[in-house]
Amino acid sequence: MSSCFTDLAQQYIDGEWRPGTGSWDIIDFNPYDGEKLASITIATIDEVDDAYRAAARAQKEWAETNPYTRRVFFERALRLVEEREREITDLIIAELGGTHVKARFEISLAKEFLREAAQLALRCEGRLLPSPVDGKENRLYRVPVGVVGVISPFNFPFLLSIKPVASALALGNAVVLKPHQETPVTGGTLIAKLFDDAGLPPGLLNVVLTDIAEIGDAFIEHPVPKVISFTGSDKVGRHIATVCAAQLKRTVLELGGNSALVVLDDADIDYAVDAAVFSRYVDQGQVCMAANRVLVDRSVAEEFTEKFVAKVRTLKTGDPSDPQTVIGPVINSLQANAISAAIEQAVAEGATVLVRGSATDNLVEPSVLTDVPVDSSLLHKEIFGPVALLVPFDGEDEAVRIVNDTPYGLSGAVHTADIERGVSFAKRVDTGMFHVNDGTVHDEPLVPFGGEKHSGIGRLNGETTLDAFTTLKWISVQHGRSRFPF
Repeated sequence: MSSCFTDLAQQYIDGEWRPGTGSWDIIDFNPYDGEKLASITIATIDEVDDAYRAAARAQKEWAETNPYTRRVFFERALRLVEEREREITDLIIAELGGTHVKARFEISLAKEFLREAAQLALRCEGRLLPSPVDGKENRLYRVPVGVVGVISPFNFPFLLSIKPVASALALGNAVVLKPHQETPVTGGTLIAKLFDDAGLPPGLLNVVLTDIAEIGDAFIEHPVPKVISFTGSDKVGRHIATVCAAQLKRTVLELGGNSALVVLDDADIDYAVDAAVFSRYVDQGQVCMAANRVLVDRSVAEEFTEKFVAKVRTLKTGDPSDPQTVIGPVINSLQANAISAAIEQAVAEGATVLVRGSATDNLVEPSVLTDVPVDSSLLHKEIFGPVALLVPFDGEDEAVRIVNDTPYGLSGAVHTADIERGVSFAKRVDTGMFHVNDGTVHDEPLVPFGGEKHSGIGRLNGETTLDAFTTLKWISVQHGRSRFPF
């Protein structure tokens, strides 16, 4: 396993594997047992510049490549993922503490997005538009933006790098990818290796392993990229948006969430419990769409709470390499300490603890709290860990008010026996995505993915990916002669 990480612990620029030239190293650790997986000399501003310049050189020819030819590379990459699924699973478990369930979920979605990228290559359709001017033909072309900078997170690094990278490449762009420093391999160089082995021409995908402590804003300020795609915290997202706006550079920002799963008075309680437990505790709760808050109609709150607590107590916490483990480690001690601090804050404010999980190093057992005061900041922010807040409500109007009482608006779900009641409820919630009789954690290749309010700007997936990574160009043709006023 260590050799896999060592082999991929380099920069990938212009089709070549090379060391960084920085003065310090990123140390890649296994968050479960602390094993050192790799030491990576970081990229400097010079390597970032090299990567963007290589991308710019390669992109022009790539954009002219027949889209049917481009499609082949994604079909090959998909086959490689299928052939190497066991190896990729092991990498996810080792580098980010993902469980077997989580790894299957992530790899399955990544394969779907590679399938979609192969089809996306064929979707840059033009249009002919009428003109009020006699003899004029208006042609509308959809063309690549050029070079896209992608910054991916640590929680689903393989999927959330594959998705924008493959989509941008399929549409004729080149890409420079900067994965999170906690997941440089599964979010970065592993993907470079897959596309390299699939035969992608040099320079089209470049991966720089670095940190803002070294490069500052160089990755987003560089003049080459026309779009920056970022997945991560709203704090960092606001900074990226500010810097890019000053340069009139487009952004696609998928940021944090504070999603709610709502249980109405006519819900199937057993099913709602299953959906809520998955939505809160998948990947240790380190999911932007996770159900931070579980809202339950007071008329069914007692039954739901009893069954929810009982199910949470069955969740096994421990070694993510054990197929029976449901809750593995959080990514690092900073996250572990923040989760413990959130629980302590809730208790100090008067919350009732129904399940109090212990914390050992990066292993944080699941907790369940209720009676959190309405003015507590915990109800309004994202808790990136295995802590569920149960919130009772009286009637739909109060539920809608509570759900919307947050600066975020990413995902959510409602459970009810009446589907149209659920749809009506969903329409009243200020989110980019909402699900009736399901969990809160979903991503599909054809459906626009993104949030409202502090949860982001822009959408990816399906037709919205075209808007993100291409631009429209108007070329008019005058058949005959125009008449000019002078």
